[in-house]
Amino acid sequence: MEKIVECVPNFSEGRNQEVINKIADAIRSVEGVVLLDVDPGQATNRTVYTFVGEPEAVKEAAFRAIKTAAELIDMRQHQGEHPRMGAADVVPFVPVSGVTMEECVRLAEELGKRVGEELGIPVYLYEYAARSEERRSLANIREGEYEALPRKLQDPRWRPDFGPAEFNERVAKTGATVIGAREFLIAYNVNLNTRDKKLAHEIALNIREKGRYKRDANGKIVRDENGNKVRIPGKLKAVRAIGWYIDEYGQAQVSINLVNYKITPLHQVFEACVEEARKLGLRVTGSEIVGLVPKEAILQAGQYFLKKQGRSTAVPEEELVHMADLSLGLSQLSPFKPEEKIIELRLERDRKRLWKMSVRDFVNELSSQSPAPGGGSAAALSGALSAALAAMVSNLTFLKKGFEDVREEIEKMGVEAQGLKDQFLSLMDRDTEAFNRVMAAFKTSKKDPEREQKIQEAVREATMVPLETLRASEKLLDLASVAVEKGNPNSISDSAGVAVMALAAGEEAYLNVLINLPSLEDEEFKERVQEEARQLLKKLKEKAGELVEKVREKLEGEV
Repeated sequence: MEKIVECVPNFSEGRNQEVINKIADAIRSVEGVVLLDVDPGQATNRTVYTFVGEPEAVKEAAFRAIKTAAELIDMRQHQGEHPRMGAADVVPFVPVSGVTMEECVRLAEELGKRVGEELGIPVYLYEYAARSEERRSLANIREGEYEALPRKLQDPRWRPDFGPAEFNERVAKTGATVIGAREFLIAYNVNLNTRDKKLAHEIALNIREKGRYKRDANGKIVRDENGNKVRIPGKLKAVRAIGWYIDEYGQAQVSINLVNYKITPLHQVFEACVEEARKLGLRVTGSEIVGLVPKEAILQAGQYFLKKQGRSTAVPEEELVHMADLSLGLSQLSPFKPEEKIIELRLERDRKRLWKMSVRDFVNELSSQSPAPGGGSAAALSGALSAALAAMVSNLTFLKKGFEDVREEIEKMGVEAQGLKDQFLSLMDRDTEAFNRVMAAFKTSKKDPEREQKIQEAVREATMVPLETLRASEKLLDLASVAVEKGNPNSISDSAGVAVMALAAGEEAYLNVLINLPSLEDEEFKERVQEEARQLLKKLKEKAGELVEKVREKLEGEV
């Protein structure tokens, strides 16, 4: 899985378009980073940038943006409605896919250290990167804003995590920066068949985590023995919500922020709104995603609604996205375009990928004189076809009468097959990209002192990609075994086909591992990889041979 991190830095400039553009250009200057959105605000005098990419590239883009802001923004002149304490005010890293929160914390710490040392800016770490509970909250760190910074830097409790602890001439210009790691925030609105804002807000009070104030029979807010207002908590954790009326749509909405969709997923919020609306005599007519959303959140919703219908979830990702769109009513107000709204698909939108080609176009490309794509990509395609056959057998078995007792196992097999299918499709491109990097390394000038290191790194990667294909091919045999033993008997030839195509993928991948090993200098690595590849192929041949022979004997006996 590709590693994708989002960064959503806020800079204290929302009026000077030249400065806004130069910060954007600094972000765009880093290869592997895609700038998704630039949102300036006149009143707030603040601009929010959203960009994504691989972790190291995103970290570099964030540094360049902070450096540019430090050069162009003078906090001594800044005025705006939004709380702020620095030119680069807050810089959060957000895990999107293939990345843990711990990795994002590491990015925040490394960036903070570099900003403090190289740019001389005081840096505070917040949220998951915070080193004390007091600093988890951005509001706590930013209390008093820029104007309180001279006093704050003198307080030992508020010594920066990185950078100078003094309000010098440099800091007077740049202010301080807050860097951290947080979960993805999904902005989500649920549409109601009413114009009444109060009814929408009633639903918001019932579902949001902080709920509402408790009131007595006279409508007066109840207080505890310490004089604090008593709250009645809402239904859903990690959810903020209010009700409002949108004149453009002619209807009220429950406006929601999911601050951690892994705690409370999108579909659970939707269903809670449906239930609360019904109690008020209302109907939910649809919903909308504001901004971007991680693919996982949409896939979760698609899986939930398929299960609710008693259908198998062992379907392609595209079908899960379609089901989420239909079930959540995401296209009620405007068409929900996955390639624009889902982060991972937005990244893929403009990339040339082998798996996006038609079958004929790919085969034609494979047959050309170009050395890539070559056998490694063909091996990965064979693996994808194997996994697709396994998923097909799963779906042909799931609702078949008489197979109720294996339904759960056969669905699990199909879901795993869909995941492996997508992994193999990714490996098609990764193999070609790895080969191209090897060629580029060999073309490096012989005067370059790092030439040999670049070659070794590229060849090592070109070895590991087909090894990953081989590892995944061996996993396919477990799926083939379930398909043959418990799948729809009318598809038993296809079940055996899972093993046949898996063996083809593994055999070719093994040869692609071997052809790269002689170019490597690390003998220990070569020996370890060769032995692993040999053992994997041995298991693959044995399992595939047994399964195919078993099916062959059965079919020949029925002739």
